[in-house]
Amino acid sequence: MDIRTLCLGILTMGDATGYEIKKTFEDRLDLIFHASYGSIYPALNKLTEEGLVSCRELSQVKRPDKKIYSITASGRYQFIDAIMKRPAADRFRSEFLAVLMFAHLLPASKISELIDERISDRAQKIENLDNECDSKLTDREKFLCNFGRTIYQAEIDYLKDYRHLLESDALMDSRAAD
Repeated sequence: MDIRTLCLGILTMGDATGYEIKKTFEDRLDLIFHASYGSIYPALNKLTEEGLVSCRELSQVKRPDKKIYSITASGRYQFIDAIMKRPAADRFRSEFLAVLMFAHLLPASKISELIDERISDRAQKIENLDNECDSKLTDREKFLCNFGRTIYQAEIDYLKDYRHLLESDALMDSRAAD
């Protein structure tokens, strides 16, 4: 799913500013999609030009006018049409795993540090989800929160259980180099 389609989807949940759409990506879609202001605003502009989104400006005191975006009937129809299609295969990208692919070139202490930081980061993400996922959520939102929590916990468990494979290889490589 592209950024334009996801922006339409977010707007099906209610009117929003570009900032609020960015916050939704950060707070609710972080596990599945990353979007920057540099991709969100051009997408919103294009969607507005195509009549899939409307934009109204709200005056603010001592601040620039706030742009509030709303999905149009055509935009809602296009979004529903998009989600009715079979989703493309998931594409996974991880800078962390890309670095670990070359772990044989790193000292064991650096590998341990990277893994410890990743475990800490994932634990923080679980804590954030725990704070956001409460009883007031819809079943759909609870499903997504619990899915995210499960994925992050599985990553923590895997890293704890199998970190020794990379750390021991690095120790052996450093001893062989001596």
